[in-house]
Amino acid sequence: MRRVEAGEEITITVAGRPSARLVPATPRAWRHWDEVAALFSGTPDPGWEKDRETISHELQDPWSRA
Repeated sequence: MRRVEAGEEITITVAGRPSARLVPATPRAWRHWDEVAALFSGTPDPGWEKDRETISHELQDPWSRA
């Protein structure tokens, strides 16, 4: 389980045939910049400012709603 948590995928076999794969439930949360830099290299969304204006910036306590 520790190896899987570290990112390793393990193939489980039955009589020598692959039967299942044991893989991490979620990807690692932290990434190195060089792994995600390409995500930020595109052109900005031209509608971002307009979309942002439509959002209410009023803070609300989500637990106070009944």
